[in-house]
Order: sequence, then structure tokens, then C-alpha cells
Amino acid sequence: MIPLNTPTPSSVNGLVLAGGKSSRMGTAKEKIRWHGKEQQYAMADLLAPFCDKVYISCRPDQLEKVDAGYKALADVFVDMGPVGGILSAFHYRKDTAWLVVACDLPLLDEKAVELLIRSRNPEKMATVYESPVDGGPEPLVALWEPQSFPFLVDFLETGSRSPRKLMTDNDIRLVRPEDPQVLRNVNTPEELAEVRRMIENSR
Repeated sequence: MIPLNTPTPSSVNGLVLAGGKSSRMGTAKEKIRWHGKEQQYAMADLLAPFCDKVYISCRPDQLEKVDAGYKALADVFVDMGPVGGILSAFHYRKDTAWLVVACDLPLLDEKAVELLIRSRNPEKMATVYESPVDGGPEPLVALWEPQSFPFLVDFLETGSRSPRKLMTDNDIRLVRPEDPQVLRNVNTPEELAEVRRMIENSR
């Protein structure tokens, strides 16, 4: 087991980002069934053992469509992409860290989530996986600490909506994934078909 680097002063809530419009996919990514249930719920179940509570981040118009067995957080900061969902989570609870994952990561598994949690450095703005593509941060598989909230608010004033740029410009802990494939996201029908074949071949 990987030891904790530092004490963890705040609790951790989970946030599944499911409020995107899925324009490239052509169908709602959060509703794709990779593992026997809609992906938004599969991801919520994946985070549950590591978090006090898990919420599905969604647009206001999606709120009533979320299964009653799951908690949902509607965006307060609307039309801002993923950073709006993260900001909305901190608007709801500023005193907790947020373990944030996008809903379009069908290969993310329990081992990868555990590694990120155990690599946590609460003295940094965030603990985040390193992209296997370019070595930069993957902000949508990350543990955002409470102290990141004012940085996020100030970041809005720059006009940028890229959480990756925010992380690149600030003090974060980068973690190299043991299996880079867990960070593979699926945005198009072609990627969906390829990753579905990978999942089927691994069974």
C-alpha cells in the first residue's frame, strides 16, 4: 500500500461531472452503459468507498432526471464547462475536498482511484493524475482541496474556462498512473466502439 504523504485535515466528497452536452458523441455520455448501468451511476458507485458523500454534477434541466438513489448537484455556475461544476460543488461545500471525475472515463477503476487518494497532499491546491500524452495535469481525475476555491473564483475573472490551465499555473501534486489507459476518455462514436471492444476483450 502507498503511504499517505501528509495528514488529511478535511473530508472528501465525490463529484461525477455529468453536465456536458455530449455534442461530439451525439448521445448523452452519462447515460452510456459500459458496466451494466448508466455511466454516471457507475462512476458514483466507484467513488463511494473513498468519499463521505458522492454527488452527480448536472445542469439544472437534468436535476429531476437523476435517479432518486443518488445525490445530485445542479450547476450554480452555468455554461462554464467542467470548471462550472467544480465551482458549484465548492459553492455547496467549501470545507471539504472534492474528488472530481468526468463521466466519460469507462476504464477508470478502483485501483486508480485508491492510488490518487493515497497520493493526496492536502498542502497542495490539488492532487491530480499526470497525462500520459503530454505530462500535464488531468484536472477531471483529481482531488481538489478546499484552498483551491478562491483560486477558481479568481480564475473566472481571467476569462479562461480551462481547469488544466489553472492547475498548470499553481501548486499541485502530480501522480503518474500505473496504467495510463485508465485516463482514456471517450468523446466520439469511433472512440466508443474502440473502447467497448477493449472492455469486452478484457472480460
